[in-house]
Amino acid sequence: MNGLWIMAGITFREAARRRILWTALLCGAILLAIFAIALRLQVDEFQSRPMSPFVRYQVESGMLMIGLYTCDLLAVVMTILTSIDTIAGEISSGTIHAIATKPIARWQILGGKYLGFAAMVSIYVLLTFSGTVAVAYAVTGVLPEHPMVGAALIIFECLIALALTFLFGTWFSTLTNGVIVLGLQGAAFMGGWLEQVSGFSQSAQIVTLGVWSSLLMPGESLWRRAAYEMQTPLAGSLSFSPFANVSIPSGTAVAYAAAYLAVVLAIATYHFNRRDL
Repeated sequence: MNGLWIMAGITFREAARRRILWTALLCGAILLAIFAIALRLQVDEFQSRPMSPFVRYQVESGMLMIGLYTCDLLAVVMTILTSIDTIAGEISSGTIHAIATKPIARWQILGGKYLGFAAMVSIYVLLTFSGTVAVAYAVTGVLPEHPMVGAALIIFECLIALALTFLFGTWFSTLTNGVIVLGLQGAAFMGGWLEQVSGFSQSAQIVTLGVWSSLLMPGESLWRRAAYEMQTPLAGSLSFSPFANVSIPSGTAVAYAAAYLAVVLAIATYHFNRRDL
């Protein structure tokens, strides 16, 4: 097991030095600044006219959810872009030989790299998530309902995207790997919104299509569960809200996502062990 933790430490340090990570952190800081300005302008607007404190709280809570949704999207994209070259790039360039020839099992190489990136992704999500919540609280005094659950589900979503980049990285080139994983993420995004739309259209066919999309890539369903956990019950009941509780992923959906993650990592490890480097 020492080889696993050694690889995890090396990968974490290498990932932390990548320019794209620092660019993603800069983008996160810019988004937080824009979010803070928008909240401040909204608060000033509320102060210029009388409004029920209850209604005001719901509006500010809705703006917080928009900020957290942006945080979620940025984290998933950052996860994919920083990791697509890890396995695929090292195989195509031949640098993987410098590691694979050492007395470290291949499953330790892949597992260690995954753990290293998982640690980096988790820290990134916690920084952007806590920053968004802190800005909202400082400006409006609003907090999400269950922030720890929400943050954990967002990290979980990123870990699934990370596992997919490792899986397809053992088969395809860096560019192809990125296109496939981003395509799956796009399909999941579309499926999630189709399930939301189904609440308005009452179409069973749209629901079925959305469910199949979630089975193909369950990441978006984790975000919708996170949104359900973090927003107020009233905000979730508003049918015109983009985060309305129209189609709420159940605990079974979360369990499926966990099994999906395990299967993807198992297949990636199996193929990495068997392929000719």
